[in-house]
Amino acid sequence: MSERKLVAETEIEVNGYDIDAMGIVSNIVYVRWFEDLRTIFVNKHLTPSEMLKQNISPILMHTEIDYKIPLTIHDKPVGKCWLTKISRLKWVFEFEISTGNQIHCQGMQYGGFYNIVEQKVVPVPDAFRVL
Repeated sequence: MSERKLVAETEIEVNGYDIDAMGIVSNIVYVRWFEDLRTIFVNKHLTPSEMLKQNISPILMHTEIDYKIPLTIHDKPVGKCWLTKISRLKWVFEFEISTGNQIHCQGMQYGGFYNIVEQKVVPVPDAFRVL
């Protein structure tokens, strides 16, 4: 799979604890927002309870972030997530945080699934291959 398919989109609330003394969203907050978007997608296909019953968990192997334009507490950002690649053992997501036509942040995450009992990377569950 190499197409860019939108799999999650949500309005994001900027909270007081997300900003620094200048009222600008902290860079680390974008990583949390990426995690939230990926979790929205994963939970559509396999709940945390179902994953624990299978002894698996999604794992993150690498994150890339490009900060474009600062966000402030007054902004109303929207987060978007695309599944751009899935192979037997790994997945790749692209992310975008924007307001209107302005892109504030873009990024990518690379990961897979991990068997918590066997302590090893395992194939991506079939529930994610139907896309």
